[in-house]
Amino acid sequence: MPDKVRIAIDAMGGDHGASVVLPGAEISLTRHPDIEYLLFGDTAALTPVLERLPRLKAASRLIHTDIAIRMDDKPSQALRYGRWKSSMWLALDAVKKGEADVAVSAGNTGALMAMSRFNLKMLPGIDRPAIASIGADEGHLINLAAMGSAMARILFDIERPTVGLLNIGVEEVKGLEQVREAGRILRETRFPDFEYHGFVEGDDIGKGVVDVVVTEGFAGNIALKTAEGTAHQLASYLRAAMKRTVASRLGYLFARQAFNALREKMDPRKSNGGVFLGLNGVVIKSHGGADAEGIASAIDVGYDMVRYELLAKIAHAMAGDLEAASARQASGAAS
Repeated sequence: MPDKVRIAIDAMGGDHGASVVLPGAEISLTRHPDIEYLLFGDTAALTPVLERLPRLKAASRLIHTDIAIRMDDKPSQALRYGRWKSSMWLALDAVKKGEADVAVSAGNTGALMAMSRFNLKMLPGIDRPAIASIGADEGHLINLAAMGSAMARILFDIERPTVGLLNIGVEEVKGLEQVREAGRILRETRFPDFEYHGFVEGDDIGKGVVDVVVTEGFAGNIALKTAEGTAHQLASYLRAAMKRTVASRLGYLFARQAFNALREKMDPRKSNGGVFLGLNGVVIKSHGGADAEGIASAIDVGYDMVRYELLAKIAHAMAGDLEAASARQASGAAS
């Protein structure tokens, strides 16, 4: 394992830029003192923030660029004007050149997807990264199942994860044609390292019906944002209820420890950081509106991916499943 984990940060990415990204980097540094940072961004904007964070400054190297990808840029626009010089591109390029082990960005998801795929390329057998892909076909959904189950085996030590396809109903006749076809292939193929459960609906996600829920990016993004919004809403309702009467305030004092544990479990910041699976390199996407704690959680994910060599383990684990899927599809095409 490496002595240091080198993390390239798109310091200009996200809704708040360096004012949030850099404090988040320092939070993660306190948890993982063996991090070294490459910070890509406008020196004029980053330096004043770094001066207030001496520990982060000592563990970082600042690389100047005054070009930042805007949150509303189309991927094609970002590639056109942001390639080679933007803070996002330079962070990814550092991974490609071996100067960093992982890139982290809270910037434009589509732009990060396009630049990651263009710069780092894909692992064998994968046609595009396994996050935020719009309009996935059945082949990509099967790739997602293989990658998601591999990640579950490695990260959560689940010997044979169960996988479900998110759909509008559990019946085989429901849903988009691509989803139904992917379900058919997953049902008929004997995958060596995961078990296909079938279709799952939105309310099954929180119930833990399966270990891995597979969906294309449009529906997946809605499901994720709905879950986050529900968590915030419940927390707001609980705060209001605890303040309503003297009795409820007294009740809160007695149950404060339990409520604190619940708040920790429901805090979406603790789950921030999506891995772009399928790339020939480690890229972590943070929510654009994340605060410093959320940014730190995304960096923590990248740190763990590198420290425990999870990319290589996941790639190895999913190879057998992809081979089984390819053989099944070839058999179906031949018949």
